[in-house]
Amino acid sequence: MTKFIELLSYTIPTIVTGFVAYYFFKTYTKTEENKIQLSILKANQKQALPIKLQAYERMTLYLERINPSKLILRINSVNNDKEAYLQSLINTIELEFEHNLAQQIYISEKCWSVIITSKNATVHIFKKTAELNTVSNAQELREAILKRMLETPPPSTTALAFIKDEVRKYIN
Repeated sequence: MTKFIELLSYTIPTIVTGFVAYYFFKTYTKTEENKIQLSILKANQKQALPIKLQAYERMTLYLERINPSKLILRINSVNNDKEAYLQSLINTIELEFEHNLAQQIYISEKCWSVIITSKNATVHIFKKTAELNTVSNAQELREAILKRMLETPPPSTTALAFIKDEVRKYIN
């Protein structure tokens, strides 16, 4: 019986020490793993930030280019046909949008949604203005759109403000 008690007096401290060492080793490896993952995440963010900012820049340029006042100055009517001019304006907006489709990977879903809404609202403005009885040719359509832009801000203004707010989150 004394041999058994003597054996237990050596075994129990050894087992307890083994469990404590195992616990500390496991905690240490978990902490080191978290540190490595954090450093990888920081490195990836450092590389991704310029790409994200470039995407926001491109979408800002897109919104500026579809601003009705600027678009009308850039796109001229060939034969003063209202419908042809309207289609030319809409096609320009859609082509520029398609050219920037890949940017949605780098910007937030909410921002992308605001950009799409701005694009659709701009197209809607063009279509509604073309439906007016007072508009019979491309020149009158241009004038009516410009008058409307003097009365209400273009949809791209809201989207640009949203982009600026998002970019501030990244650079502050």
